[in-house]
Amino acid sequence: MGEWGFLSKLLDKVQSHSTVIGKVWMTVLFVFRIMVLGAGAEKVWGDEQSSMVCNTKQPGCKNVCYDQAFPISHIRFWVLQIIFVSTPTLVYLGHVMHVVHKENKMRQCLNEAGNGAGKTPKYSDEKGHVKIKGDLLISYMVNIFFRILLELAFIVGQYYLYGFVLDPKIECTRAPCPFTVECFMSRPTEKTMFIIFMLVVGCLSLLLNIVEIFYLICSRCRSRSRKNKKAQNFAIHSH
Repeated sequence: MGEWGFLSKLLDKVQSHSTVIGKVWMTVLFVFRIMVLGAGAEKVWGDEQSSMVCNTKQPGCKNVCYDQAFPISHIRFWVLQIIFVSTPTLVYLGHVMHVVHKENKMRQCLNEAGNGAGKTPKYSDEKGHVKIKGDLLISYMVNIFFRILLELAFIVGQYYLYGFVLDPKIECTRAPCPFTVECFMSRPTEKTMFIIFMLVVGCLSLLLNIVEIFYLICSRCRSRSRKNKKAQNFAIHSH
């Protein structure tokens, strides 16, 4: 888990700048992806090539058969998936940090001026908490949109690379295999269950991202509706 520490710390900072659904998505990422991958996946998949048995002793044949069945290891594929899916969130975090830093400098200048003149901070308070609106709302929605695209791309990519069920038998005709060689994977049922689990978690993350998009749109519509009502009430009272 040590290698995930830096990414986990960065993502943890996003928690305070996310919606409720965004916090749930982050929890799913931490618990059901990073922790499960770090704690259990290595033990399940660590022997995938060394324990594969083929019906030939031809040197190099087992290696090419494994390469045919798994162009990229499931573990490395899931690691790439976590990193790529997390990247838009880290870009959004960078935007938030830039906005907070900029508004802290603005706040400092206002305090030094002592007359309250000039623009006031729009997105953040003195504790660094931000309101997701305006440019930050656009940035946050773009972040979710790219997470959806990347999640879909990896789910489809996994299907085309090796499907969702691990076939225990691999037939291989590549050189240097002298004939159609049959190889057999170790613990195929356990590995298939792990594949399905990671697929379900990926689909859950995808669903949470879609729900969050609708949540933000509905929140924005409600906010505009309240502003319009206030404007109408003010116009009525002023007359």
